[in-house]
Amino acid sequence: MAFLSQTDLRGTRPGAAELAASLPRPEVDVAAAAEAVAPVVHDVATRGAAAAREATERFDGVSPEHLRVPREAIETALRELDPGVRSALETAIARVRVVDAAQVRESESVEVVPGGRVTQRWVPVRRVGLYVPGGRAVLPSSVVMNAVPAQTAGVGQIVLASPPQKEFGGLPHPTILAACALLGIDEVLAVGGAQAIALLAHGADDLGDGRGLEGVDLVTGPGNVYVAAAKRLVRGIVGIDAEAGPTEIAILADGTADARLVAADLISQAEHDPMAAAVLVTDDEELVGRVEQELEQQVPAAEHHARIAEALRGRQSGVILVDDVEQGLAVVDAYGAEHLEIQTADAAAVAARVTNAGAVFVGPFSPVSLGDYAAGSNHVLPTGGTSRFAGGLGVQSFLRGIHVVEYDRDALAGSRDAATTLARSEGLPAHGTAVDVRFAQEQDERR
Repeated sequence: MAFLSQTDLRGTRPGAAELAASLPRPEVDVAAAAEAVAPVVHDVATRGAAAAREATERFDGVSPEHLRVPREAIETALRELDPGVRSALETAIARVRVVDAAQVRESESVEVVPGGRVTQRWVPVRRVGLYVPGGRAVLPSSVVMNAVPAQTAGVGQIVLASPPQKEFGGLPHPTILAACALLGIDEVLAVGGAQAIALLAHGADDLGDGRGLEGVDLVTGPGNVYVAAAKRLVRGIVGIDAEAGPTEIAILADGTADARLVAADLISQAEHDPMAAAVLVTDDEELVGRVEQELEQQVPAAEHHARIAEALRGRQSGVILVDDVEQGLAVVDAYGAEHLEIQTADAAAVAARVTNAGAVFVGPFSPVSLGDYAAGSNHVLPTGGTSRFAGGLGVQSFLRGIHVVEYDRDALAGSRDAATTLARSEGLPAHGTAVDVRFAQEQDERR
């Protein structure tokens, strides 16, 4: 039985909407999940830490001794961290900092007219909540990808939440705590799921240690559908980065691609979750056969082979056959993948034409896995086709632009007619009066 189903678009030229509808997607019902978690979110908003603790016991089967992780536990986790893992995390942190440093924005001031200036200041969000999941995999890299851009942006207060683990005494995984220590994050919550998002958004009077938790202004970080649903419910009370769906990879490949690498990269994302999406777009039917042969060899040898096979055979994964790379570009832009690999001849030129993707990985030596850990790019990326209007997490995610307007008398006088005319045209004459009144005294004196 083949791992990947096939959709043949050769000889067709569907419109954008028809094309998007024909592509494989996971079935994710965030609205239904929102209905399910709404009582939890409301309960945490009303009763605070007690409700979060009860939800954690109910859903995770864990009763953490401390909702706020003691500082000593964070420090101990770093001391006991495997030196090789510590070195890898330090490399990832350093590389993301290098990339993020180039994203910092300076204030921009423009003289619109003589004496009339508009300045845009970039101000960091004051307090941010970072969510790091703790399900099938331990993700210290997500600590890095969330925290480094926030710190680079100048966020002054960071609180991180991650699910408590039975095997670690009701604390988050020690590698998560060690990553927090490396980044100087000392406000960490042992709580996950919808209750974590609600607790970050609403805060609590007392976490059970005699100290309250102030709610945050922005929540970022990936999670399952219930985390995404909780983020939807608190949006407006706080800002959110996105409603993350299952991870996805698309590979645009031609006959020059190495089937062994293509198969390995599809497997790497399928490893995340049975709902993970793995899509190959190609104009070479022989490549499809070679990739299937590689999957037959590589999947059974993988540690999480059952999960991988389920993801590859799911309706969200498959092969899209196209006439040529040109049509392939149209397909991947319609798909708008979280991760898009270009494994074609002239890969850089092809990649430069992509308009919809969370991140693009060019050529055989730029696998998605590199971006997950050590490329310097961010791996918190838009999913479910949302890359057509959203980008990945970065420094800008934690900054707000504030316009500062400063006009002197002559500059306002020169703008008076345009402002008052538009005010009258909109039926808002008091807006125009607010401009005119500044010149009323001069008119009275002339009389």
